[in-house]
Amino acid sequence: MAIYSSQPSLFLPHGAPDLPLSTHPATTFLKDLSGQLERPDAILIISAHWETRGLHITTSETLETIYDFAGFSSELYHLKYPAKSSPVLINLLREHLKSTGYDLIENKRRGLDHGAWIPLLLTFPEAEIPIVQLSLDRRLSTSDLYQLGLDLSILRNDNILIIGSGAITHNLRALAPEHTPPPNWAIEFSDWVENTLQNSQWASLCNYMTETTKGQVAHPTPEHFLPLLIAAGAGGENAVARRLHKSFSYGSISMGAWMFNAP
Repeated sequence: MAIYSSQPSLFLPHGAPDLPLSTHPATTFLKDLSGQLERPDAILIISAHWETRGLHITTSETLETIYDFAGFSSELYHLKYPAKSSPVLINLLREHLKSTGYDLIENKRRGLDHGAWIPLLLTFPEAEIPIVQLSLDRRLSTSDLYQLGLDLSILRNDNILIIGSGAITHNLRALAPEHTPPPNWAIEFSDWVENTLQNSQWASLCNYMTETTKGQVAHPTPEHFLPLLIAAGAGGENAVARRLHKSFSYGSISMGAWMFNAP
């Protein structure tokens, strides 16, 4: 592998499954993002849509495009992201996670869910960069997931790009037609997250349900927030957060994107 000073870690929105077919500002942002990055040798991605008991990684040589949604245009089901895996990254994960105390479960049948392949399709459409997906281990607490990110941060020195994919706000009961202004609670929670990240208040970020009164309405279930904790931790001990994009989709879904890297 080529050795660079360091790749960043990213938190990216995947939005609704129809994002690749839309003209939303977040679509444009993701399509332009690769121009801001050094080309990685491989990508480790963590999505809101693969929750497990235990820490799993994909080890299939070819990663299937999973259509884990329904009720959208048939055109979506013709989109494919023909990603290949990375044996080098798989071996790095085996060695490093074992050495840091994690039990790793290898999944040879799992492909990429839409939380993974949608941002990858938009950002790296050629599907030439090898991918490994890491699951969300729901046995881990929020602080454990942040620590997992810290433990993964060393991989960035091997030109590995680490991506968490989710949403700063995600309440499906509060969806509205596209272009509807975001509700006050979504703006308030998004602003709280922005302030927390820019001030490197990682403990507060992990305690988002108690540090802000809008945590429960912003995330009735936590899975779309948790990849942010891993991405933030993967920035390293002295990470600096930089906002890359800010918009809302379907009224209340935050499409905020962030970059983390050690100064």
